[in-house]
Amino acid sequence: MLFIGICGASGSGKTTLAEELVQAVGASSVVIKQDAYYFDHRELSFDQRARLNFDEPKIFDHDLLLQDVQALLNDKATTRKGYDFTQHARCDSDEIVYPGDVLILEGIHAFYDPRLRDLMYLKLFINVEPDICLLRRIVRDIKERERSIDSIAEQYLATVKPMYDKYIRNYIQYADVIVTRGGKNARIVDILAGYLRDALYD
Repeated sequence: MLFIGICGASGSGKTTLAEELVQAVGASSVVIKQDAYYFDHRELSFDQRARLNFDEPKIFDHDLLLQDVQALLNDKATTRKGYDFTQHARCDSDEIVYPGDVLILEGIHAFYDPRLRDLMYLKLFINVEPDICLLRRIVRDIKERERSIDSIAEQYLATVKPMYDKYIRNYIQYADVIVTRGGKNARIVDILAGYLRDALYD
């Protein structure tokens, strides 16, 4: 199994790139979203959970994520983790995730944990202008997460932009490939898919 990491700012196109690669490679693939591994804070009220910094690295359960990745890499099944952004709470399921030929992890802090980085066959960093990322984030959060413009703007200024400046933009140093123009970059998708097929079947 080839383990691929996709990192970049919120709204940069990580999920799109993962989906495009799955289609283009044509092999059995598993996609894991780091967003599904937020720590659960049900001991807090909804308002308290809503004020958490969801953009800092320590908000994620890196140990659980590593455990699931290692299981899949060792040809063992695991269960699908999930997170409900409308309630700010975990929503894990009983869905069984089986190993495939390709495992893709995508997330804003996908390169944070050196234990995960060391397992990655290929590390991709999506480099997109921050204003484009913000516009994409606004559309996504309104449609998918039932957020208001005011709450999106407040969170962006309070945590998203500061955490991008402090952490996320610096992950580019770990990348094997820097992807521009987001996940819909057809040329780079074709190149990467060809490279992965060669690695799988040579």
